[in-house]
Amino acid sequence: MKLTRWRAFAAAFLALLQPVLPTALLARQQVAKVQAHPAIWRVQKGPSTVYLFGTIHALPPGLEWETPEVRQVVGRADRLVLEAVIDQDPTKSAAALFKMGTATGPIAPLADRIDPKYRGALTALEKKSSVPADTLDKLKTWAAGMVLFGATVQTLGVNSADGVEEHLKAQFRAANKPIEGLETLEQQLGFFDTMPEPEQRQFLEGVVDQKSDDAADFGKMLGAWKEGDEKGIARSFDKDMKKSQALRNVLIARRNAHWADAIVQRLDQPGTQLVAVGAGHLVGQDSVQAMLAKLGYKAMRVE
Repeated sequence: MKLTRWRAFAAAFLALLQPVLPTALLARQQVAKVQAHPAIWRVQKGPSTVYLFGTIHALPPGLEWETPEVRQVVGRADRLVLEAVIDQDPTKSAAALFKMGTATGPIAPLADRIDPKYRGALTALEKKSSVPADTLDKLKTWAAGMVLFGATVQTLGVNSADGVEEHLKAQFRAANKPIEGLETLEQQLGFFDTMPEPEQRQFLEGVVDQKSDDAADFGKMLGAWKEGDEKGIARSFDKDMKKSQALRNVLIARRNAHWADAIVQRLDQPGTQLVAVGAGHLVGQDSVQAMLAKLGYKAMRVE
């Protein structure tokens, strides 16, 4: 797999998996207010309705994504369903990452797990992070990549505190409506923990290999999301994911199939539920909607 493919995936990560890094690792950058029009789908069964809303997990402040249609859906929903309910205390999320991500036996230094030509970039990125190099050396390769990913996000000017999930959670808490998860945090981390070591190392190299056009890659994906452009979102990472079928199966196909089963079960409950997951899960051939169709349920786009 070409390394540039992994760099592009690192940017699209924000539309695929809820970040488990402390928000303090992510930079804030004030931008002019921009109105977005993200996509929403509806699935119905008798007295039960499920809305599917594709999110971006970290956004630049000032981006207005709550359209009248989004506000209407939020108002109707009896409960919010996220990929996972991450604890409000970011130190607990970080602790879970380090607990699962710390190697239990001898492991090579991080610099020895990547191509020598990227070692200088690794050292520079380690300095940007808030984690000492000797601590990173004790982490499994995927975990070190996720920690260092937080430092790469600084160049994108986004913050998970400004992401869709945080705003939705605040609204549902204020309305005293329940918030539930399709997965646990440990399950999310486990997806990476099952990756073969060669793919973990490619992922780490992709995170380390920062380029001047990383922000442009993210900008294209964000622009497509703002316009509700399903094909544009898919183009941001779909070709890259196809380069690694194993990774695609772990992070997209298997999870989306599981979520579709869970949504069908939720359709047996009367009322209205808002399911908000990374936008990358609602596009392409392995989308949640495609999995629902296999189960005999049609997701109709309403926004």
